[in-house]
Amino acid sequence: MIIRSKAPLRLGLAGGGTDVSPYSDLYGGAILNATINMYAYTTIEPTDDGKISFLLPDMNVAEELQSDAVLNPDGPFVLHKGVYNRVVRDFNGGKPLSFRISSHVDAPAGSGLGTSSTLVVSILGAFVEWLKLPLGEYDIAHLAYCIERCDLNMAGGKQDQYAATFGGINFMEFYGDDKVIVNPLRVRQRFQDELAHNMVLYYTETRRESAKIIEEQTKNVVKKNETSIEAMHKLKEQSVWMKEAILRGEIDEMGKILDFGWKYKKQMTKGITTSLLDDIYNAAMTAGATGGKVSGAGGGGFMTFYCPGITRYEVEKALASFGGQVKRYEFTPEGLKTWTM
Repeated sequence: MIIRSKAPLRLGLAGGGTDVSPYSDLYGGAILNATINMYAYTTIEPTDDGKISFLLPDMNVAEELQSDAVLNPDGPFVLHKGVYNRVVRDFNGGKPLSFRISSHVDAPAGSGLGTSSTLVVSILGAFVEWLKLPLGEYDIAHLAYCIERCDLNMAGGKQDQYAATFGGINFMEFYGDDKVIVNPLRVRQRFQDELAHNMVLYYTETRRESAKIIEEQTKNVVKKNETSIEAMHKLKEQSVWMKEAILRGEIDEMGKILDFGWKYKKQMTKGITTSLLDDIYNAAMTAGATGGKVSGAGGGGFMTFYCPGITRYEVEKALASFGGQVKRYEFTPEGLKTWTM
């Protein structure tokens, strides 16, 4: 028997950062994001040898342990072990499991597309499929969030787990007590196609540690830093503005909305931009883009630029001089998928 799962990565389009506590608890957050056809994959093969084998094929990294009810969550398989510990404790009566598990993600860690959280959803989804756990979409997303943020103490927001689980283009609302409302948007296909055509996704070939940026952002809210909090308020407004524009088919408004968000995003905390990212942004704008942003918490990874008409080709030429790569993609309406063979 082989159990498989895949969960899509996401583009955060507006409101990024307002899903992070304590801002979302105090003021309520709002984000607009969309999943794309890049995925985190997991395969589980049950065994009866009393061992647990981990494998990351693309990185040629492996680890084998004796099966136990609790694994020390460390090393390159910290996410896998975190999911395993919670599943065994909450759903298997504390009884250890024996299996081989392998994973792959279509984007590198630290790239800003929600790779870590999406991988957690994928791993958790495979266990849900294997053990036939009675968990719905909200249950899986919330449990993935708890594993990553509470069990493993990894800093971050809430949007990635819900995007990976639900899939599609969603307007998400975040409140205190971990309350999340996912509002799927019925965006006409031609509007989606136009947005994907005009939105250039560019990998800067740099990575960042999002945890440090998010920790600084959190401190700013706790300290009631007015500039930072006001910036987050503006980003929340941006998400509503973008939602209305997409639903109405006002696709060329995206550039203006993204540029508005980029200006305020940089005011949230230090480290969101760098001199390289600023140079890339300015070069794209000079070449014809009307707005853009850095994906995720910032500091590196992927950037997106809105390029109306046929300006994407000139923008791509300009970006080529920085040594990164443009990634073609499409929006995908489906979230987490699991199956058994």
